[in-house]
Amino acid sequence: MKCRLIITALLFTTLTSLAARDPEGRLLRFPATGNGLIAFSYAGDLYTVPLEGGNASRITSHNGYEVFPKFSPDGRTIAFTAQYDGNTEVYTIPAEGGEPKRLTYTATLDRDNIGDRMGPNNIVMGWTTDGKNVVFRSRWYSFSGMRAHLFTVPAVGGELSQIPTSEGGFCSYSPDGQYLALNRMFREFRTWKYYKGGQADDIWVNKLGTTQLENITAGEGDNAQDIFPMWIGTDIYFISDRDSIMNLFRYDTGTKKTEKMTRFDTYDIKFPSAWGEYIVFENGGYIYSFNTRNRELNKVEITLHEENLHARTRLMDVSAQAANYSLSPNGERVLVTSRGDVFSVPGTEGATYNMTRTPGIHEREAMWSPDGSQIAWFSDQTGEYQLYVMPYDNPSAARQITSFTDGYPDNLDWTPDSRGLYFTTEKRELWHAVPATGTARCVLQTPYSAIRSYDISPDGKWITYSTQAENRMDVVYLYSVDDNISYPVTSPWYDAQSGVFSDDGKYLFFTSARDFSASYSRVEWNASYNVSSYVFVLPLAKGTPDPTALKAVEYKPSEKSDTPPAPPAAPKGRKNDKAEPAAEKQVNVTVDLDGIVERASALPLDPGMYWLLAAVDGDLYFSTRRDIKKISLSDLKESPVVTGMPLAYAPKGKKMLLRDGEDLFIIGAPSWKKDKKVMLQDVRVFTDYPAEWNQIFNETWRVYRDHFYLPTMHGRDWEGIREKYEVLLPYVKHRHDLTYLIGEMISELNVGHCYVTSPSDTPAPERVKVGLLGARFGKDASGAFRVIRIYEGENWDKSLRSPFREGGVDIAQGDYIMEVDGVDCSSMKVIYEALIGKVDKTVALTVNSSPSRTGARTVYVRPIADEASLMYYEWVQENINKVNRASNGQIGYIHIPDMGIAGLDMFTKLFYTQLDKKALIIDDRMNGGGNVSPMILERLAREAYRMSMYRHGVNLPVPNESHSGPKVCLIDKYSMSDGDLFPYGFRKMGLGKLIGTRTWGGIVGISGSKPYLDGQDVRTPFFTSYSTDGEWIIEGHGVEPDIEVDINPFEDYLGNDAQLNKAIEVLLEELKSFEPLPGTPPDRKM
Repeated sequence: MKCRLIITALLFTTLTSLAARDPEGRLLRFPATGNGLIAFSYAGDLYTVPLEGGNASRITSHNGYEVFPKFSPDGRTIAFTAQYDGNTEVYTIPAEGGEPKRLTYTATLDRDNIGDRMGPNNIVMGWTTDGKNVVFRSRWYSFSGMRAHLFTVPAVGGELSQIPTSEGGFCSYSPDGQYLALNRMFREFRTWKYYKGGQADDIWVNKLGTTQLENITAGEGDNAQDIFPMWIGTDIYFISDRDSIMNLFRYDTGTKKTEKMTRFDTYDIKFPSAWGEYIVFENGGYIYSFNTRNRELNKVEITLHEENLHARTRLMDVSAQAANYSLSPNGERVLVTSRGDVFSVPGTEGATYNMTRTPGIHEREAMWSPDGSQIAWFSDQTGEYQLYVMPYDNPSAARQITSFTDGYPDNLDWTPDSRGLYFTTEKRELWHAVPATGTARCVLQTPYSAIRSYDISPDGKWITYSTQAENRMDVVYLYSVDDNISYPVTSPWYDAQSGVFSDDGKYLFFTSARDFSASYSRVEWNASYNVSSYVFVLPLAKGTPDPTALKAVEYKPSEKSDTPPAPPAAPKGRKNDKAEPAAEKQVNVTVDLDGIVERASALPLDPGMYWLLAAVDGDLYFSTRRDIKKISLSDLKESPVVTGMPLAYAPKGKKMLLRDGEDLFIIGAPSWKKDKKVMLQDVRVFTDYPAEWNQIFNETWRVYRDHFYLPTMHGRDWEGIREKYEVLLPYVKHRHDLTYLIGEMISELNVGHCYVTSPSDTPAPERVKVGLLGARFGKDASGAFRVIRIYEGENWDKSLRSPFREGGVDIAQGDYIMEVDGVDCSSMKVIYEALIGKVDKTVALTVNSSPSRTGARTVYVRPIADEASLMYYEWVQENINKVNRASNGQIGYIHIPDMGIAGLDMFTKLFYTQLDKKALIIDDRMNGGGNVSPMILERLAREAYRMSMYRHGVNLPVPNESHSGPKVCLIDKYSMSDGDLFPYGFRKMGLGKLIGTRTWGGIVGISGSKPYLDGQDVRTPFFTSYSTDGEWIIEGHGVEPDIEVDINPFEDYLGNDAQLNKAIEVLLEELKSFEPLPGTPPDRKM
């Protein structure tokens, strides 16, 4: 007994000790140290804790995300990046806490989010050594999303001063303030570990006041990423992944030797920061300190006692996320899935039921059976998506039908008899499930592409679907359930889709793109094609009449009949007599395969874009954009039904769910009136964030496992990677933390287009845009603002509107602005203080040519939200003029900003207007990618094969819009994605030399995101390019230049573009031996 009491006492003491232990913090981010404290960001707020650890104290509590704290040299003030006033700006706060002070007023960017791969704008880098200015990185004046500039702002607020470099990232001043160590770019928010492409950064040192620049990590670590310089004494510390995992290194500026200081082997060091002799950083979610004097490394034990408001369960209206609609047989109710639950919503009035109530489980694609007795859906309750079925009124009786160990089943549909279900998978499969037996099997797999759409015949014996044939044309097939054989029913000469059976089983309807309409280009002798579709009807049996056949009425004489007359009608029944229910028609579908392709006929509908909905009672219903129409098979007359977007259809009740604008309606035959509005206001859930975040993390992992372009996952241990990061899930207390964690996980695959973005309902303040004037200003001693520079723009183009260059605006460079909307400018530190919330609003400026009110005038302007397009336009025009001057008009210049519509438009504007040039510079630098590079390369590769001469005109090559002179292509580390593939093709097609630096190196492509439970956007790289020699290309390395020329950003800031200068030099040399196309031959006699 005594022994038992001792053990019990020891156990009680142990449990008491464990219960009393304070919760240790993890996922502590962006640490900084100063004056014996560590500041860090946790769940979007800033905290401080003693350098040796202990209880952390919160010093900010805004619903925005406060990040990148940096202590002033005296340790009394913390500068940081925050969103207090609706824009991401630089603020300061006393180290002990207090009221934040706003320092900057800058452009409001669209890509400005801690959960975005670009990261937030206006990131605090540190302080100047004298403590008078805060250094920060801003994309305000950048027209390339990955390129930004370094600025300083006075610690008391005021005008920004740009550090004279055209690009910059994290940086650190030498103790004497004479040098600046810096990265030239910032890609820490890119989800790509072990990266060795053209953007793998180095540490550079600039002597202030000069353009002198030295790379102190050149050649180190095989293209490693050497980032976050921290200058302490005569040493520059930085982190590097040269040994795979990011660790801390020291560069001795005296000996020029580099030494590895830490040896972490699991998690990367993230976001280090230095003050005095200490460096702090995050690793595996913890904060560590490193004493540079005695080389002591310590994990800082930090405890937190927080409400975790952003992780608490709360009631949420999730009606905006409603999707996957399905109607009950007679349209009384609507099934929707939202936030991972299945809801039954009344069609007009009644209660809304949450049928599943499964926080942290993703249910989707709920479908009501045609007889209304059952509901089916997909759920990942087991950890993998499975098919579930339940009685419509008994959720507790739900049954799991499948037992998948991987995959993403999709496109669920019931058989007409409600006894079976079909669905597709990402493996190009069609599956059949039988709820009664709890079995499911794959019935077919297509050879080339996924099944685009399918429909089941009324008797369930046939399935029509469309998929690509070997020639990449979509073909409609009929699959025989009994024979397990698919038969093509359309010709592979034309795309065909959208097969739909008639309700009587006699006809199959489909669309086929056969109307080719050429449009001649107005910029070149070429054509583009729009291909519209016809709607076809296919009699399935040979004896079934073709509705399009010509009909005629002929006279027939009446014939005598021996049939006795019908007996008189029975008397009407009494009021309460019940009619016998009509027996449902049994449909048996007959298909005669012989000659079936040729039996199809086009319905008399104009060519267009059609979505076939249903064929019921002799009418085919279809949608054309926002109009629903029908065509009668008896007289082939087309008639309108209703306007809106069809979402679901209930054949039995002839009801349809329709979206019109933001409203949902249940409409029905024969009137199809929009008089029954569906209300979703009660589609709400108690959101269990930790459960959701666990599900989203694991679903992301599964989607990558099943959809990544190589099933071998680049040789990485994908299961081990999941385990590595899921240990951090319990510490996620803000949605951006989950985005960060997922980003870390997918970045382990060492591939370029692994993207994850936080959903739109992530906690954030309302954005308030700052009005911009297309100009730069300086504060005058009088208190007025002097106009230093005006961006010209092209005001006929709304995207290039420069407010001071609009008609009637009398403001010139050198003028003074003394008032903004009647407010004296003398009280303002920057003019933008008066332009908050003024985008596209009329603003009154008091202006004069001198800082005097005598003779001042009032000028009305309309501020813009973004000046980047103005700066881009000016940069391109300067380059065109520079090339023109240097080559005496012989060389043309074309910049392509991306490989999307904007890039194609810019190429079109600049290519065809410079075909008279003897040579061309194609500038692919800062190209953000897209998919149009083959179109541009085709135009550049055209070769003249003959000449056209005119007696009274100028001779032209054929093709007319071809350029025969020499060309070069400029590339740099910002040439990305399709901007990588463009120079690869340029070289492969022999178009000319590549000049510049190695490109980004990311070409494994992406498409849209899978639908995640809370709206998260995750892109899975699922296709790529390889060479015609059968070798992998570009990914993880980039495209090497033929002539390597780097740009010194400090020289570039002064207008000295070394790469452009080299391109001009190379082409002028090539022009010396260039032979132009011949002129008109000598006269001839015939």
